[in-house]
Amino acid sequence: MKKVINGSVFDTAKAKFLGSWSNGHNNNDFSYCGERLFITKSGKYFLHGEGGAYSTYAVHSGNNTCGGELILPLTPQEAREWVERHLDGEEYETIFGTVEEGPDKIPLNITVSPELKNKLERMRTETNKSISQLIAEKFQ
Repeated sequence: MKKVINGSVFDTAKAKFLGSWSNGHNNNDFSYCGERLFITKSGKYFLHGEGGAYSTYAVHSGNNTCGGELILPLTPQEAREWVERHLDGEEYETIFGTVEEGPDKIPLNITVSPELKNKLERMRTETNKSISQLIAEKFQ
């Protein structure tokens, strides 16, 4: 599915798939609801949701209701919250990186160039340190 929202293109065929959730009903069931999380090349998160006539994604037309689908842009914080609710801890850390806990840690969402992201990912792999640790070492 492809949709333009507020001047941004959200295309499930071109974006990177991050994870999915469904309510467990058969996709032919009126109560079926499923969602897939994606991220665009420019770093924008979105959900592609679909469901039956009794779901959140139902489409109403006159006296009729049928299944439907929708693309919903998410902020980075909303994407994190969705992943926390619907995926496991390993999937969370695959998407967002290692979680470092502690009272002196504050989550931060930043936007960087693809080149810098690739460099940070490479450094993370080479050093076996989180991106947070690499940044902290650079600025301490």
